[in-house]
Amino acid sequence: METNLAVLIDGDNIPSAHVKEMMEEIAKYGNPTIKRIYGDWTKPHLNKWKNVLLENAIHPIQQYGYTQGKNATDSAMIIDAMDILYSNKVDGFCLVSSDSDFTRLATRLREASMKVIGIGEKKTPDPFIVACDKFIYIEILKNNTKESGTDKNKSKESRKQNLDKITPRVVRLISQTIYDVADEDGWAFLGDVGSLLQKKQPNFDSRNYGFQKLTPMINSIDKFEIESRENTNSKFKLIYVRNK
Repeated sequence: METNLAVLIDGDNIPSAHVKEMMEEIAKYGNPTIKRIYGDWTKPHLNKWKNVLLENAIHPIQQYGYTQGKNATDSAMIIDAMDILYSNKVDGFCLVSSDSDFTRLATRLREASMKVIGIGEKKTPDPFIVACDKFIYIEILKNNTKESGTDKNKSKESRKQNLDKITPRVVRLISQTIYDVADEDGWAFLGDVGSLLQKKQPNFDSRNYGFQKLTPMINSIDKFEIESRENTNSKFKLIYVRNK
């Protein structure tokens, strides 16, 4: 059964660029049955959103800023989220914002057994990130778009830069996670490793390091070894990994 998602976008806090890529990313995790964006549409800085909304069938919610310096958009989005929660029409939420004001909302939705995916810029404060089941940086989606048009030489240079991003701390996180789910021989199913990494660090994503999948990322680190095993129930092989 497909997961139905409510996508709620903070229009005051998210750029309109790469919304198409963002919606494609959200579709990987479920069916976005509710798509709403909140903001004061009388303000000129939101004009860039108008064509994007039509192209992606996102419903704009008007919220006037009644008080100077106060973000009325946050309140409207939070109230709507709770209304949707109690309607029992969705299985999860995608909160699109870089604002830490949604930390408590994410926590409350998870308390109600909702899956919560956050999407925002890298400036997003840690409390909001860790309050989500998974958090995706918009910059990843931008980089994927750019890389599709690069030549081979630039790709090699970019790969070297990406490898430099894999710090000793990241290696230790992966190593400990492998140890946590490994069998007596030290082998761990990569799917279990990926799931536990996500629980430990919601913003962990191999794309942050320039790899589309976790397998090639781990394969690029000489501290791990990978083994492919036949799967009797599928044509796809099972990937196992262990610490060297």
